[in-house]
Amino acid sequence: MTRTRSCFSRSLLCALLLILLAADGLQASVPTEPPTFSNPLVIDNPFSPFVVDGVQSHRGKSDGERTAVVNLFKAETRDFSWGGGTVSTRILQETEFEAGVLEEISQNFFAQADDGTVYYFGEVVDIYEDGQIVDHEGSWLVGGATLPGDPPDTGNAADPTIFMPGNPEVGDQFKPEDLFPLVDETVTILAMDVRVRVEAGRYLNAMKVRETSLLPDSDPEKKWYAPGLGAVKTRASGEKLGLIASTLEHQED
Repeated sequence: MTRTRSCFSRSLLCALLLILLAADGLQASVPTEPPTFSNPLVIDNPFSPFVVDGVQSHRGKSDGERTAVVNLFKAETRDFSWGGGTVSTRILQETEFEAGVLEEISQNFFAQADDGTVYYFGEVVDIYEDGQIVDHEGSWLVGGATLPGDPPDTGNAADPTIFMPGNPEVGDQFKPEDLFPLVDETVTILAMDVRVRVEAGRYLNAMKVRETSLLPDSDPEKKWYAPGLGAVKTRASGEKLGLIASTLEHQED
């Protein structure tokens, strides 16, 4: 009996060690070293692709009101000074409507590192009321405001953030926005190869994530990403949004 218990204890200990090692390895796909950008304008990360002149449309509801988001993958680029050099970024324009009224237009800046990770260099936000820009809340850029059109109160980030790992795995955690109390967002990958259905189609190899924030009045969100398309579905308390049309093509495994 003593020997049996001893063998069982050793087996249990080994199993626990394997679990701990596996849990520690869940973070392996999130880069910890500074990125290298040899060709930053080529963004072909499956879960965050950028196709120049591409268009995507989403629609949903927020607290009972109809919402819509249109993404434009612009041909223009913007350069940022970082790491002793210059990094060129792609520009994704997001236009948001609520109850048919323009609410917000943001310019988002992305570059892909040599390992396939997509980095976020910030965003310039225009918030509208009655067709007029009334605020730029949430604007932040690597290096702060450097162009005449940048809002003067733009947050100044020292480094770009990870928007999408090059090889995402379950358990990965990263912060696309990390300039508290101006912006803050943490993403945790919950599942890979999941099914998701939206108006634009049914996808079998999607990735499911949870987004949380330290900002007040911020509710957790769940998002689903499909290869070749990016985010196709969003769910939060009182909110839902789904892809209805895209000029980008879904990629099968």
